[in-house]
Amino acid sequence: MTAKKIYLAGFDVFRQDAVAHGKTLQQLCEEYGFIGLYPLDNAAPSHLSGRALARWIYQANIALIEQADMVIANVNPFRGYEPDSGTIFEIGYAKALGKKVWIYTEQQQDLRHQVPHQDGIDQEGYLVEDFGLNINLMIACSVDGQAVSFEACLKALV
Repeated sequence: MTAKKIYLAGFDVFRQDAVAHGKTLQQLCEEYGFIGLYPLDNAAPSHLSGRALARWIYQANIALIEQADMVIANVNPFRGYEPDSGTIFEIGYAKALGKKVWIYTEQQQDLRHQVPHQDGIDQEGYLVEDFGLNINLMIACSVDGQAVSFEACLKALV
């Protein structure tokens, strides 16, 4: 039986040690019997820059998602209270393709405990969701599972 492929989504690609971190995630996948597909597996052509490079990265990541059997996404807060928007796109794309998606975040409190607010209104004047969920309902209600860590997702998938 061929090992299932997991696309490893998340803002981890912006870490200073992104390549090494990706290898660590892939090694964990292997330990649990999976193959990890990391966005930085593909080396971009050196002659590309700007929008052409961005387009190449987009297409390469889409191809990896399409190859994958499922997705595990890091939805920890990134540059604020919300997950990385690129990761959220990848989750939606994978779900549209009918793939299983698991997410992980250390943030387990509901949104009302995460986002500062006064009577349910945040500092910018917007309502803070009050559904008892730790992430926006469109993600929480669409994914196949959630855990506190990447490895906990792998353990649940075995």
